[in-house]
Amino acid sequence: MNTELLSIIGATLLISSGSLIGVLAISIKPAVLNKFLLPLVSLSAGTMLGASFLHLLPESVESMDVHLVFQLALFSFIAFFLLERVLHWRHCHDEAHLAKHTIGYMNLLGDAIHNFIDGLLIAASFAAGDALGFVALFAIALHEIPQEIGDFGVLLHSGFTRSRALIANLSVSLTAVLGGIVGYLLSHGTVIFASYLIPIAAGGFIYIASADLIPELKEGKTTNKTIATVAMFILGIVLMSLISHHE
Repeated sequence: MNTELLSIIGATLLISSGSLIGVLAISIKPAVLNKFLLPLVSLSAGTMLGASFLHLLPESVESMDVHLVFQLALFSFIAFFLLERVLHWRHCHDEAHLAKHTIGYMNLLGDAIHNFIDGLLIAASFAAGDALGFVALFAIALHEIPQEIGDFGVLLHSGFTRSRALIANLSVSLTAVLGGIVGYLLSHGTVIFASYLIPIAAGGFIYIASADLIPELKEGKTTNKTIATVAMFILGIVLMSLISHHE
């Protein structure tokens, strides 16, 4: 087993272990948890946009036609939007039209596909080099923390016991490992496919940041919260910029 595949499996296992965070979050008072969630979401949005515009897209432009790069990124952006609409990735389900039990299983289905795609994105990034792979891992990991907390809460609200919610959440999170292995096999099956995956990963990151994360930052209604979220957002971009200068 080569180093790249080991890195992909290790990275996706790390992402999968994020499902355990939900259990820890339940023991924390909501008021305390909320103080950390919004800055974390802001940092995640900044790192995802920074990773896309400062790493993934420039890397693609060096080896592919610039028009094709942005066409693939746009295609990916639209594909992520359609997937979200169909599978209800986000946690704001309309409970007036769906039974609580159904919401829980819909959330698990959407999360399984979401994690599988995370694995593909990580594999695509590692295919372009270790530095790019760890940038993608960092960006996705930050995004996963608030998401896993939300997932665990949705399952509990749907009638799952804590132990059952933990097992279900951990099981579907392992699809990230499957996605990583599939992405590795596909990228090494054809060089062209590996090149295409990078702008597709960028489009996915841009969609997640702009459609899922940034809208949540509007919840910071006080001046202090606004300053904190903006500062963390900029910090995420700066971190990605510093990494790009040291590659």
